[in-house]
Amino acid sequence: MPIKIPRDLPAYNALTEERVFVMTDDRAEHQDIRPLKIAIVNLMPTTVDTEIQLLRLLGNTPLQVDISFLRMGTHESRNAPPGHLDKFYTNAVDIMKQDFYYDGFIITGAPVETLPFEEVDYWNELVSVIDYTNTNVWSTLHICWGAQAGLYRRYGIPKEPLDQKLFGIFPHGVNERFSPLFRGFDDEFLAPQSRHTASDRNAIAAEKALTIQSETSETGVFIATAREGREIYVTGHLEYDPLTLDKEYRRDLGRGLPIAVPKNYYPGDDPSRLPVVRWRAHAHLFFSNWLNYVYQETPYDLGEL
Repeated sequence: MPIKIPRDLPAYNALTEERVFVMTDDRAEHQDIRPLKIAIVNLMPTTVDTEIQLLRLLGNTPLQVDISFLRMGTHESRNAPPGHLDKFYTNAVDIMKQDFYYDGFIITGAPVETLPFEEVDYWNELVSVIDYTNTNVWSTLHICWGAQAGLYRRYGIPKEPLDQKLFGIFPHGVNERFSPLFRGFDDEFLAPQSRHTASDRNAIAAEKALTIQSETSETGVFIATAREGREIYVTGHLEYDPLTLDKEYRRDLGRGLPIAVPKNYYPGDDPSRLPVVRWRAHAHLFFSNWLNYVYQETPYDLGEL
C-alpha cells in the first residue's frame, strides 16, 4: 500500500519515477481502511530533498500511510522553495491547539547543533511539540539533532562537541537483537553520520528509562529507545540519499570550511569517484520495522492514546 500525499507535492513526481507507490487524496478516499497517520516536523534546510528521502522509506510497506508535514511557526525558512511551506505544511502550533492524534511522528535533524538548545530561535516551540508527542503520538522517531533535542528535553542529557565532524559511513552493531526495530538486521550494518556533536553516552546509559539498542565505539550511541519503542532516538541519517554526503562535502569545501573526506564513502577515499551505496537495504528495513511496530501497537481509535 502507498503513502498518501498531494499530487502537486514535488516529491510526488520524483517518487513515481522511482516506482514508489504513492496515492492521491481522491483515490485514498475510496478505500475503506484507516491509514497510519504520520506527521513529519521537517527542520532540515534541504526541505524537498528531505521530504523525498523520508517518503521513499515510508512508502515501502503494505501499509497505507497518511502524511502530514509540520513547520515551526516561530521560524522563517530561507531554503524552501517560495510558497512551498505555506502550501504543503501546517504550523505545529495549530495542530497542538486542535489536539490531533498521530500513530507516528518524525522530528528531523537541523543545522543548529553547535548552538546551545535554548539559543535556537524555535526551541520553545519545539519543546511544546516534544511534550505534545508524549500524550498525542504512539511512537516518535527523532533523527540526528532531533534526537539530541528529545534526549535533552525529556532527560536533561547534554550534547558535547566532537573534536572533528563525524562524517561518513560507519558500521554499527545491534545490542537488542530481539527488538522489533531490528528484525532481519545483520550483526553489523552501515549507516551515514554527519554531525559535530554527540549526546553524552554515559548519561544515556545511566538513564533507566533508556535502552541503547545500537552503538559502536567509533560513533557512540546510534539508536536508543524508551517506553518500549514509543520514543526512538537515531543519531545518524539512515534516510540519506547516495549523494547527500557528497553534496555536504562539496558545500563545505566551497565555503572554505574545514572538512575531511567522508569516511568509508568514496571508493578509495577519492572524491572524484561516485560513492557505492551500502546502507539502503537496512534503511528500508528499519523504517518498515518501525511502521509495522506502530501498526501493530497503536490503538485503532487514536483517541485512546
